Amino acid sequence: MIKVSETAKQKVVALMTDEGFDASKDYVRVGVKSGGCSGLSYELRFDNKMDETDKVFEDNSVRIIVDKKSFLYLAGTVLEYSGGLNGKGFVFNNPNAQRTCGCGESFSL
Repeated sequence: MIKVSETAKQKVVALMTDEGFDASKDYVRVGVKSGGCSGLSYELRFDNKMDETDKVFEDNSVRIIVDKKSFLYLAGTVLEYSGGLNGKGFVFNNPNAQRTCGCGESFSL
């Protein structure tokens, strides 16, 4: 399961609308790929199609899809949004990460 904070939900809905997606029908695709300073990096984008092997979750009225491989790395993650003085953007609070980089965009197990 992937959770979505209230702040992240508000930002997701606003960005989806700006990009022509419908938050009530379309998805936030979350994934993991090789790369980044810690070995694995997060991916986040909007999508209106899902694959047969995708896992689908809904939390806080946000529909999330994750490919099967990425789900192993992301189970239990909370998607948050930080708009403070230290930077703006989505933050992945991942309980599976053993180490994260300073920018928070990559991690290792």
